[in-house]
Amino acid sequence: MHPRPFLLDPDPDSPFPPVAFALREPDGLLAMGGDLTPARLLNAYRHGIFPWYSPGQPILWWSPDPRAVFASDGVRLGSRFRRTLRRSRWTLRADTRFEEVVRACARAPRRGQGGTWITREMQAAYARLHALGHAHSIEVLDGERLVGGIYGVALGRMFFGESMFSAESGGSKVALAGLARHLAAHGWPLIDAQVENPHLTRLGAQAWPRPRFVEAVGRLAAQDGVPGPWTGWFGAPAAASLGARDGAA
Repeated sequence: MHPRPFLLDPDPDSPFPPVAFALREPDGLLAMGGDLTPARLLNAYRHGIFPWYSPGQPILWWSPDPRAVFASDGVRLGSRFRRTLRRSRWTLRADTRFEEVVRACARAPRRGQGGTWITREMQAAYARLHALGHAHSIEVLDGERLVGGIYGVALGRMFFGESMFSAESGGSKVALAGLARHLAAHGWPLIDAQVENPHLTRLGAQAWPRPRFVEAVGRLAAQDGVPGPWTGWFGAPAAASLGARDGAA
């Protein structure tokens, strides 16, 4: 019999199956159904699971093996790009344009994809998490014009990246590098990048075996984090600072 993903209980507080039961093909598919309530989503992230599905599909839940992970002190920017950044007028902020960042990520073209997995239902779900202080965005601004960004979910001292976009060349890299530098400076060691691809690998993403990733998530998510909006905590650093020295962001 061909293996099938688990069907989730309708109760949002019901547990997920162990991630070891995720399918090998398609890689990491664990469960289907359920809902996108804050309780269900936070429970998923706490166990190394995330939702990813297309319009017309049931909600699908994934825990791929290996997992793409950034060390927060290991995001790499090319030397030419760093030289360009030293002349940049861009600034970074946090949690000032969350829903706009999510909509921009939903509109961004993806190679090999004809549509978006960030459906209106998904956008509404992460807006609820943002209102509760669990989901955050980093915005890259040229004046007040949004030129790039990233959003994701924070639990304890673990950040789970969901998506990023560029309206100007390099905008998403600046958002990722700015987030990584801030998290590294405050003792947050990891950023989940979900599924590896060549672009993430060039930026420094590592492929971790799922057991190693899940163990790290359990440990980091249990630590004290920074609840609520990150606007004041993050400040408004200049993008030019990311090009000020060689090496990792």
